[in-house]
Amino acid sequence: MRKPYSRSHANRGAVLERLIDMTNQQYRNKGVADIRKIPTPVQIQSNNKGRVTGYTQKGEWVDYSGVFDGRAIIFDAKETSNKTSFPLNNISAHQFDLLKSWHQKGAQSFLLVSFTKLDEIYLLPFKLLETYWEDAQKGGRKSIPHPFFFMQCELVKSDRGYVLDYLGVM
Repeated sequence: MRKPYSRSHANRGAVLERLIDMTNQQYRNKGVADIRKIPTPVQIQSNNKGRVTGYTQKGEWVDYSGVFDGRAIIFDAKETSNKTSFPLNNISAHQFDLLKSWHQKGAQSFLLVSFTKLDEIYLLPFKLLETYWEDAQKGGRKSIPHPFFFMQCELVKSDRGYVLDYLGVM
């Protein structure tokens, strides 16, 4: 009997990131923006006759940074299989702090949040994320409800010839 499909921890977000990478290439090709994926740091443990073993380090950076419309842009791509909310523990404190620091310096900082079971992707601006994050730090709700995304955030979809036109909703 076959085991049901299960995404490994390493592959979570891979579909969303692939869509973003294709879109970023389209943006670059058309001269709209230059946004690049930040490589995940890898700690090499050993190199034995060409066989390298290692592990990915917990990054302090987010997934993407670049420039759009003469302004710095920085964001992270997050996926959740939860249909009712986005758990804030999907974001590390380092990632939040980095988004906050860049936002305070004038960058466009945000998350692209994919609700995989609902087939929806939203752009969550940093200021809206910050409200929920700070409330959670004070003992409040530890997730952002899906209706909040539906009512307050922009739904990102294929548009204007782009695979996932997230810049079109900013």
